[in-house]
Amino acid sequence: MPAPLSSEEASARAEALKKEIARHDELYYVLDSPEIEDHEYDALLRELAAVEASFPELLTPDSPNMRVRGAPRGEFTKVTHASPMQSLDNALDPGELDAFFDRARRFLGENSDECWVCEPKMDGLAVSLVYSDGVFELGATRGDGQTGEDVTQNIRTIRSLPLCLKRNRSGRVEVRGEVCMAREDFAELNRMREESGLPVFANPRNAAAGSLRQLDHSVTASRKLRVYLYHVNDAVSLGIATQHGVLRWLEDEGLPTQGHDRLCRSREEIAEYLGEWDTKRFTNSINTDGVVVKLNDIALREKLGSTSHAPRWAIAFKYPPEEKRARILDIEISVGRTGALTPTAVMEPVQLSGTTVQRASLHNQDEIDRKDVRIGDTVWVHKAGEIIPEVLRVDLQSRPDASKPFKIPMICPECGTEAVRLPSEAAVRCPNKSCPAQLHEGILHFVSRDCMDINGVGDKLARQLIDTGLVKSPADLYSLSPEDLRGLDRMAEKSALKVTSAVSGSKERPFHAVLNALGIRNAGKKTARDIASYFRSMDALIHAEEDELANLDGIGPIVAASITAHFADEHNMDTINRLRAAGVNMGADSAGDERCASSPLTGKKMVFTGELPSMTRQEAEEIARDLGAKVAGSVSGKTDIVVAGDNPGSKYNKAINLGITIWTADEFLEHIKPFAPDRTNL
Repeated sequence: MPAPLSSEEASARAEALKKEIARHDELYYVLDSPEIEDHEYDALLRELAAVEASFPELLTPDSPNMRVRGAPRGEFTKVTHASPMQSLDNALDPGELDAFFDRARRFLGENSDECWVCEPKMDGLAVSLVYSDGVFELGATRGDGQTGEDVTQNIRTIRSLPLCLKRNRSGRVEVRGEVCMAREDFAELNRMREESGLPVFANPRNAAAGSLRQLDHSVTASRKLRVYLYHVNDAVSLGIATQHGVLRWLEDEGLPTQGHDRLCRSREEIAEYLGEWDTKRFTNSINTDGVVVKLNDIALREKLGSTSHAPRWAIAFKYPPEEKRARILDIEISVGRTGALTPTAVMEPVQLSGTTVQRASLHNQDEIDRKDVRIGDTVWVHKAGEIIPEVLRVDLQSRPDASKPFKIPMICPECGTEAVRLPSEAAVRCPNKSCPAQLHEGILHFVSRDCMDINGVGDKLARQLIDTGLVKSPADLYSLSPEDLRGLDRMAEKSALKVTSAVSGSKERPFHAVLNALGIRNAGKKTARDIASYFRSMDALIHAEEDELANLDGIGPIVAASITAHFADEHNMDTINRLRAAGVNMGADSAGDERCASSPLTGKKMVFTGELPSMTRQEAEEIARDLGAKVAGSVSGKTDIVVAGDNPGSKYNKAINLGITIWTADEFLEHIKPFAPDRTNL
């Protein structure tokens, strides 16, 4: 191992790592141009964590390791805003916008030379963020405008937000903006919730608000929130004289802005901007329902002042919501990879947000009952978040006399198995693991780019493989030969060789991709990465206890329960064992498996406490897992061994009271040295 760092060297290294990680966060989350692979980024985080573990005084609020830290809160505390967070008046048509400009001109004088800044109006949750001496200190919701809620820990989980300003490192700075969810992330979140039998969010704003107000910030961290800023409180004190200057100042400090603002010097230029965004809003990644027009000159704003609830120097021009009428021709039931029976309205074609819409998910029976949607009804349709077609309401006056309430059949339409509905879920599910529809969706997920990345296996080939009985499980893909494939439609020799070669190459996919491919409910791509970096092998994960999983950053109790339930299922374990036998990467190498078999730690539940002299606690926990131990974060009657370093704290005392075996750091090293000689330093 390298020589220990001195205090000065550690401090310098920690600062360098923080800057490097912040730079990569901006490249990845803001500029969408990453320079390094995920494992390289994770290595930087681990190195910083190791330095901070050895020198606890270096763990400061601006550390990336503080983004998700600590236990869930019991409640949100109240925060009084330094100045009111006002709402904006709305203009719903050009006439109301002209009236706003006329009022401003009367206040400012006919000869005033005002110009305006136009910005897309984000459909998000307004927040106030405070930086103290350049370090993020406080995040609060708007609330009633005077008092909001402290959501600091949840704001910290938003990766696009820097925890440290680039330039301004003195005094208190308050900036304001919106927390949002991108359309693609909103659609993915709702898809996962629907498959899990959970209620879906109505729109990205509701999803963002619900995510930001989670008491467990690990849930917030999993929701892919974004924040965009547009206001600096008391900007004049920072030498900023205009709204255009505010936006450039925010960008110079590394704070995220939308980047779509425009300085307009006439009403004609404003009208041109409004016309452009009437079209652009449908393709913008953030849901946009209008344009905010703000007086550029901050000194002139002071002259205009405010009403009791809104500034006179800004207004939100709202585009009319696009809703269309359509007749429901049928309600079809589809079966997803988790067995959820999802009802979908099949409608007469209708143009919405620039595309033709003919289908809209009705989600589940509760949603159908709430809206009383029936075949033959004429309904009002829109796109939730301008992306997901949704039935808003039924036009009851147009309902046919013979219509009947629709009930999802309690028989799987694909395999005829009797469906079930668990008391805690909204979804009706087919329990048959061999259901062709579930298998088809599962295969498509398994071969997708974020999973095993098997080129050549698409929708049509997957159906043929299932229909011919060649594939009854994802594991069957690894026993396919070119001869098996050559008899299928559009499968010549060259195509068959390409597919089998791609299947064989997928055996070396990273462990996190294999985990994602298993299709564990409630556990998506990010969760798979988090779990893989923590457990590092399939065996360690399979033997993990639910409370250990629930205590991991970004996991929580719902996901933990899904993971343990997945590995408790005989069918799922058979698939995993067959994948292992085929040579698919299971994280740990075979040498590691052999070490586990003879290790004294195999099957032991261990807890680490205090500071270890020759390695970080995280490194020690990883070694213990590799050697077959189950590592937990708290001591209980089920704990077998507690490893106590320097300054062990309450866990050590509890272990003594419960009569649990306690090892010193040296004793731990003695036990593991024969099995991990390359990772110990006695």
